[in-house]
Amino acid sequence: MKVGVVTFPGSLDDVDAQRAVRVAGHEALALWHGDHDLRGVDAVILPGGFSYGDYLRCGAISRFSPVMTEVVEAAGRGMPVLGICNGFQILCESHLLPGALIRNDHRRFVCRDQRLRIEDTDTPWTAAYAPGAEITVPLKNGEGGFVADAETLDRIEGEGRVVARYLDGNPNGSLRDIAGVTNERGNVVGLMPHPEHAVEDLTGPGTDGLGFFVSLAERVLA
Repeated sequence: MKVGVVTFPGSLDDVDAQRAVRVAGHEALALWHGDHDLRGVDAVILPGGFSYGDYLRCGAISRFSPVMTEVVEAAGRGMPVLGICNGFQILCESHLLPGALIRNDHRRFVCRDQRLRIEDTDTPWTAAYAPGAEITVPLKNGEGGFVADAETLDRIEGEGRVVARYLDGNPNGSLRDIAGVTNERGNVVGLMPHPEHAVEDLTGPGTDGLGFFVSLAERVLA
C-alpha cells in the first residue's frame, strides 16, 4: 500500500513514521501540509511533533492546513487515517475524532516506555493484534490527557471505540485511562503513544508497535 505521511511545520516524527511504514512492507510517500493533493495514497498518517509550536491549542492551527481538507474528505470516504500524538490532537481539532487532548494532569512532559492494552482490533490500524493484547511502546507528551464529557465517554465505551488503554499507571490523566480512540466507522484512529518508535529491535523497547502498520495489509487488502 501507498501510505502518505504529512509533514507540518514542527513535525518531529514524520521520518520515523515513514520508516515504520517501510519496515511494515508498504511504500511511504511524504505529503506537505500546504498541498491540496494526497498523491493517490491508500492511507494517511499524521505524525507526532509540535505543529506550529502548539500555539493556541495543540493541532488547532494545523487543522486549517490545505492538506487537511483532503484528509477530512478522504476519511469520509473510508480511507484509513492514523494520528499519532500531535496527529491525534489534529484529528480531534478537525472533528474526525471525539474529545480533546489537554495538558498532562501533573503539568510535566512525560517520556517513557508505556504498556498498553489493545481493546479494539476492528480497525485497519489494529487488525494484526489479538483482542486484549498488551504491548509496550514509547510515550512522549506534555498535553496528552484525553478528555470528553461523560455522555461522549459512555458512548465511545459502549460502541467499543476505545482503541487502546494505559496499563501500569495513567501517565497524563486521560479519562478512563484512554490512550487511543476511533471514529464511528473505524477507519480513523488517534493514538497518543508512539508505535513508530517500536518497530525494530535495534531501537526502542522492541517491535510491539509494528502491528499498527502491518495491520493495513491484513485488514484493507484482505
